[in-house]
Amino acid sequence: MEGEIKNFIMVWASALLLLSYCHMVGKIISKGVIRFFAILPVILFLFFLPLNLFTIWLGGPTCFFLAWLANFKLLLFAFGQGPLSTYPVPLSFPYFISLACLPIKFQQHPQKSVDNKVCKGSGHKSPLNRGLKIVVLAITAPIYLQKDHIHPKMVLLLYCVYLYIGLELVLAVVAAFARVYLRLELEPQFHEPYLATSLQDFWGRRWNLMVTSILQPTVYNPVMSISSRLIGRKWAALPGVLASFLVSGIMHEIIFYYIGRKKPTWELTCFFFLHGISLAIEIVIKKVFNGKWQLATVVSRFLTLAFVVVTAMWLFMPQVLYAEFDVKARRECIAFINFVKDVITIDSRFKEFITATEG
Repeated sequence: MEGEIKNFIMVWASALLLLSYCHMVGKIISKGVIRFFAILPVILFLFFLPLNLFTIWLGGPTCFFLAWLANFKLLLFAFGQGPLSTYPVPLSFPYFISLACLPIKFQQHPQKSVDNKVCKGSGHKSPLNRGLKIVVLAITAPIYLQKDHIHPKMVLLLYCVYLYIGLELVLAVVAAFARVYLRLELEPQFHEPYLATSLQDFWGRRWNLMVTSILQPTVYNPVMSISSRLIGRKWAALPGVLASFLVSGIMHEIIFYYIGRKKPTWELTCFFFLHGISLAIEIVIKKVFNGKWQLATVVSRFLTLAFVVVTAMWLFMPQVLYAEFDVKARRECIAFINFVKDVITIDSRFKEFITATEG
């Protein structure tokens, strides 16, 4: 654990130096190809840095923030786009660093009463909402301890629940810290995905919104722009959707490799590309019927959730087991607890030594 913490500090110190260089490049080199080639070594190095970490709790977020978020934002920055590009006044250094590698946005209205309309799109949840999810997590956690005695499919279903609730609660804590101490607002990550009425609703407005917000300008918009000139604007969204899901699948393969260090099986890519194809079909159906016919909300919610859960249990969650996320997470928690105990023991002995010396 101690060695991993040292590596963690080294990785982030290196990342800060690299991003400092990019901030300087933005001031002296105009947007375009030249700036892109000036930043390209940084992008490649940010792919390499997470390989120095081996834990889920430190390595997982780091590879996501650096290899995915930071790199995609730097690609946009190279061509004068994205959150890092503010013309004519450039971002200050602290804001540039924060925006580059963290899922944040500036808090423009820090204290404001929130009505139902704002709540719907803001990602903020009521204490009751959080409390219910904690209760669900507490109720299902003991079932996991008996996983050797229950059906493997039920275990995968439990992982789906843990993945969603765990990520949302962790991000809620981080968001609260950022809002109070940094005066910055975390981009919403989830918006009740189990209420989605379509795949378009699920992926575009409810699940992993952080990734959606970065894939749209880096992949979807450019592909759609090219496609509109080739096949017309009406159907240009389809190649953009397929390209976005393909890139998302590849990036998930990379993230899973960082954490598990196991050879990719490409099932994650298949999962996301399958959803990309399904979403493209959904868009075609909507355009054909043009709102003249649609399923009842209850039915559409059930079908959407069923499709997502079934395909996740088929292609996505087995990769979580393949990478041994559960085993590593449990082992790391035990190692961290032992590390804290050792620190407390050393501190106690040091105080006893000081007391004896003074006496």
